[in-house]
Amino acid sequence: MALEHAILVSLSERSGSGYELTRRFEKSIGLWWSATHQQIYRVLKRMEDAGWVAVAPVAQSGKPDKKVYTVGDAGRAELARWLAEPDPSATARELAVKIRGAALGDPAAVAAEVARHRDAHAARLDAYLLIEKHDFPDPRVLSGQSLHQFLVLRGGIRTEQGHVEWLEEVLRAFHHDA
Repeated sequence: MALEHAILVSLSERSGSGYELTRRFEKSIGLWWSATHQQIYRVLKRMEDAGWVAVAPVAQSGKPDKKVYTVGDAGRAELARWLAEPDPSATARELAVKIRGAALGDPAAVAAEVARHRDAHAARLDAYLLIEKHDFPDPRVLSGQSLHQFLVLRGGIRTEQGHVEWLEEVLRAFHHDA
């Protein structure tokens, strides 16, 4: 996924200038996606050239006009296409963007994507738990390299548990909202 989709979701929630988008990315959106001022302006220019966003100049007293960006029809179509597109390799931040933007497209398609990712994380968790059971039956006796290997495995287990729990929470919320 490109920064473009995160910006489309943000602008769909509320139009704004590049400066305002930067502030949003530093606050709420920045929890799952970081972007610099320069990155946002470069991407906005590409999006404007592609017809995904429209720009309206707004006069300011004693300052240059500011450009306020809104999502255009082509941008809405691109966002809907992307939201519905399965992506087995999507990262947690990319999935978070899809979840945040679900109402802007097909929520059922986003829920199906969330379920696929939940299942993949659950399968990985099961594999890690089998390794733990087989290779580290008594972690209390571990030291040195084997302890370090175990600790990394535990990190993987906890990460996958967190993903599974979060994605199940998302699915319950989507089901409740339907």
